[in-house]
Amino acid sequence: MSLIVESIPAFADNYIWLLRRPEGTACAVVDPGEAEPVITRLRRDGLRLDAILITHHHADHIGGLAKLRRLWPEVEVFGPADRRIPGLTRVVTDGDRVSLSGFEGAGLESAFEVLAVPGHTATHIAYRGDDGLFCGDTLFAAGCGRVFDGTFEQLAASLRRIAALPAQTRCYCAHEYTLANLGFARWVEPDSPAVAAAIAAAEQRRAQGQPTLPTTLAEECAVNPFLRTTEPAVIAAAERFAGASLDGPTQVFTALRRWKDERYD
Repeated sequence: MSLIVESIPAFADNYIWLLRRPEGTACAVVDPGEAEPVITRLRRDGLRLDAILITHHHADHIGGLAKLRRLWPEVEVFGPADRRIPGLTRVVTDGDRVSLSGFEGAGLESAFEVLAVPGHTATHIAYRGDDGLFCGDTLFAAGCGRVFDGTFEQLAASLRRIAALPAQTRCYCAHEYTLANLGFARWVEPDSPAVAAAIAAAEQRRAQGQPTLPTTLAEECAVNPFLRTTEPAVIAAAERFAGASLDGPTQVFTALRRWKDERYD
């Protein structure tokens, strides 16, 4: 992979993703909720900010935009059509391709595909390229975002869309929630060897001060209850919480998300 992706920690548990080449000074960032960590990293490494990719409007994803644009006034800012996101230079929607100037030959053909993945918010998007997916708060390692101004039905459909991508897809989620999410996954499937192994691996990474991300879709399909809504054990657990039989994956998803909202988070 000739494009390097690195995490820039922000706030208590956010990751701003930095995209760069092994050579040259061009770079891009995804969801800069804070400006200062980005500025510090770029100045340390002698990088020039060419592009910003925004997945949704929440403050911890766009809070650094204004300052970064003042320091790099030529930066391109891509994001969904949403009046709550100030400073976009290009609005993108499902199926668009985002070309990054300065990234020619970076192994991405200099472009990402935009995927509409609403649910966490009504206008949430993700960016896909080079077997990577920058999915904001739609998908987390072993979890998914809460439903704010989207709907449960939208989020369930968005997760099914993501789950249909190639198994080797690397998921660059925006928060370090992995261990907490795996705790809930263990509630749902207490006898799962895959969940137990994932917890051990995540604990080891965190003990070493390392991020648990990116994860892969293969890993997520093995442990993430929100991607496993057709599995008998997950259906049974969701029905126990709901106190009723559930008709199909969307109802199972909704029960799981309400369970996590009400009893675990």
